[in-house]
Amino acid sequence: MSSFSTMLNRLHGQPESYDKKSKYRFGRTLGAGTYGIVRAAEGPTGQVAVKIILKKNVKGNEKMVMDELEMLQRLKHPHIVKFVDWFESRDKYYIVTELATGGELFDRICDQGKFTEKDASQTIKQVLEAVDYLHRNNVVHRDLKPENLLYRTRDPGSDLVLADFGIAKMLDRQDEVLTTMAGSFGYAAPEVMLKQGHGKAVDMWSMGVITYTLLCGYSPFRSENLPDLIEECSKQAIVFHKQYWKDVSDDAKAFILGLLQPRPEDRWTSQQALAHPWLKGETATDHNLLPEIKQYMAKARLRRGIERVKLANRIDALKIQDDDPEHTDIPTDAVLAADQSHRSFSESADTSGSCNTTVSSAPAPTDGGKRTLSKAIKGAIFREVVLAKVREMKEQEQIQETEEALKVAEIADKEAKRRSYNGSS
Repeated sequence: MSSFSTMLNRLHGQPESYDKKSKYRFGRTLGAGTYGIVRAAEGPTGQVAVKIILKKNVKGNEKMVMDELEMLQRLKHPHIVKFVDWFESRDKYYIVTELATGGELFDRICDQGKFTEKDASQTIKQVLEAVDYLHRNNVVHRDLKPENLLYRTRDPGSDLVLADFGIAKMLDRQDEVLTTMAGSFGYAAPEVMLKQGHGKAVDMWSMGVITYTLLCGYSPFRSENLPDLIEECSKQAIVFHKQYWKDVSDDAKAFILGLLQPRPEDRWTSQQALAHPWLKGETATDHNLLPEIKQYMAKARLRRGIERVKLANRIDALKIQDDDPEHTDIPTDAVLAADQSHRSFSESADTSGSCNTTVSSAPAPTDGGKRTLSKAIKGAIFREVVLAKVREMKEQEQIQETEEALKVAEIADKEAKRRSYNGSS
């Protein structure tokens, strides 16, 4: 950056590190949340992801940002996204990490001609090695799910990397108990949902859910609201339906059961899980899991559509909160930004036979515009379905909010009484 530009930034009250921003050219939106937005960018080291946090949204809680920065700088592992740099402006923090461009786990699997149980065991092993590294360094990820498992590059032999450390926590001591709500619906451990305090064991529960889903194409838990999900997760009754599990090894089922233990003290640690024979791949079968995974991804299409609508709403909210609209990093067209956010690895490859459901960004054929119109109509219909589903969800959430709070309190009270009884007997 020229000395004139540097001087101009100082005159506008920008911090010294703000000069680094000129090295990055921002691209599409990758995601957005309460505190800020994540955008792809081109920088000195190549493609990166830039997390942009509005300072006003973390006022009084700046330590959270500093803790995340410290943690990311300390983490160095082949299966964890790499920290690149950070800088700040008067009103924003910018955290730069490598951009994993190879696509999400399930999308990438669908682009393969075959994916066996043996392949699944080695995939889970890569993720578990990253989790073990985190736990040995007293870090709890707290949001393990397939969407946060990405391939570093499009190369067929690319590493799988763990991303999104937005709610991860570095423990001050081995036995520290975390009390804030964390995780995603369907992947969060029972102790998180019951607000009983949690630690590293929550990541192992999530690994169990991911492994189960990877091997059969559906979740071990089918509940659609929080109280029912808590009850289902607390029963310790994992079912392996014969239709989908008859060709899966007993070792794989034993591995899952070791992770999906309702009581965190009974759940395997990362080191115990890594020692299990299933991860060596010797007992895993050559049963092709691809048909089941394709069914899972077909169902995921509506969920992704709903997420796009929610993302557009979050972007609109951030635009209102931005204190520097003249130099904003928030996209002006929230709907377009949300649509572009879910472009996957498959879109730039031959998607014949794949289970990717997003529309390709390739140029439309010149056939009188019929195909383009057809895509536009299908897209419009799909958006309307998604919007209707979101409206329905909001109405249900308003009705269920009070009921769920009461039910969760009742379940937590019963669990506390049960533990008290067991402890005194």
